Amino acid sequence: MLRDYLTKRKTFRKTVKAAVKEEVKSRVTAARAQELFEKNAEQLRKNDYIESELYVKNNVKRGLRNSNGTGVLVGLTKIGEVIGYDVDEKKNKIPVEGKLYYRGYSIEDLVNSCIEEERFGFEEITYLLILGSLPTKSELEYFKKLLGTKRELPQGFARDIILTAPSNNIMNKMARSVLALYCYDNNPDDTSISNVFRQSIDLIGYFPALIAYAYQAKSSFYDNMSLHLHNPIPELSTSENILRMIRPTGEYTELEARLLDLSMILHAEHGGGNNSSFTTHLISSTGTDTYSAIAAAIGSLKGPKHGGANIAVINMMNDLRKNVPDFNNRGKLDDYLVKVLRKEANDKSGLVYGMGHAIYTLSDPRAKVLKSMAKKLAESKDLIDDFLLCDYIERRTPELYAEVHGVEKPMPANVDLYSGFVYDALDIPTTIATPLFATARLSGWCAHRIEELISGGKLMRPAYKSVQQPRPYVPIAKRVSATSPRAERQEKHNNHK
Repeated sequence: MLRDYLTKRKTFRKTVKAAVKEEVKSRVTAARAQELFEKNAEQLRKNDYIESELYVKNNVKRGLRNSNGTGVLVGLTKIGEVIGYDVDEKKNKIPVEGKLYYRGYSIEDLVNSCIEEERFGFEEITYLLILGSLPTKSELEYFKKLLGTKRELPQGFARDIILTAPSNNIMNKMARSVLALYCYDNNPDDTSISNVFRQSIDLIGYFPALIAYAYQAKSSFYDNMSLHLHNPIPELSTSENILRMIRPTGEYTELEARLLDLSMILHAEHGGGNNSSFTTHLISSTGTDTYSAIAAAIGSLKGPKHGGANIAVINMMNDLRKNVPDFNNRGKLDDYLVKVLRKEANDKSGLVYGMGHAIYTLSDPRAKVLKSMAKKLAESKDLIDDFLLCDYIERRTPELYAEVHGVEKPMPANVDLYSGFVYDALDIPTTIATPLFATARLSGWCAHRIEELISGGKLMRPAYKSVQQPRPYVPIAKRVSATSPRAERQEKHNNHK
């Protein structure tokens, strides 16, 4: 028995020693790999850097923007129109009150109709954006029933695609889920208009469940929270289904659902030039399938320079509360905003999130509409001080900007200032803010995809001019490391020649 014990102990020690040795080896290998990545990153920055003067010299419109800040005209659309400025005869931008049109209808008229008649409107707006006209009562009822039949995900999809492979980022999970839906479609590559319209309805119906289940899977797997799965109800609106499925109890008030519905209407479309809608046009011009095009649009919206602004507002407000517990103290509040503008507070970007816009100059019509409803929500939830804080930031930021930078310019509140407040007041987790944006904008994306297939006609192929100088080929036996001093001297010699 003693011999057996000693043998087992010896074997155990060998196993532990081998495991430790393998762990050390693995860490050393990882450290060396990381060192290689960082070293080559420097080389990449050097090799891929292009001097700013070359863009000016070659008349390149960086960011597809003209020198006066206006967008380069690359297409035509009937779906949405964004008006934020005029241009005079000298091509200078002239500030004007912002206007937004869906298929020629003013966003104020569309929203006010839903508010006055106390009804949900996102499904009607989806019909308008995709089909191009306002539906009759019977057409709208049929359309809502059609969407209702698509609320349930395909059999086994939630278990196999979402719950067994959760992601810590819901936008990432949504993109992967959209791509996976390709495999559940019996006719995925058919780009006929009738088939793409059918696929659009499928996706618009599925999205509330995709968000909710991706969020629940993330909360359970990464945040150690209980898993609460609620089935969608076909008869409920999009906003009602979302609130019901993301909340543990499935409870919500009518005011909450109507305000989320309003927010989704305001985010549904913003012209063909915004990055994600342009991405939809770009990808669709290749003739690829619907799932690839929409997944690419989600990837575009995921970027913090595009769709993450509402999260940035929420994070800024949280940071403000930490630094200014009593935000009725306007002096302390001004001090904080000045520090933000001087890149000394929050994320040190110098931006007061929720203020200013790339297109709108004097006002963002979406912010004006959402603000009035946000006030009602604030009153119902005893959050009027938080609402007044947003209002103060809206009024005070342009004045403080002028004091800090010595430049007076129009700086309206954009929709994200109040949508951030609304999401926070609705107890919507920050991780869902951008996915909600995607769910709303999906209607616009699908409309732009169909428009591109019908009227685009050509593969988008912009030009890039090479500014790399020709170099003589070097046989492999004579090459030296690109990071060595000798290589740098040789590069300078070649460039001089």
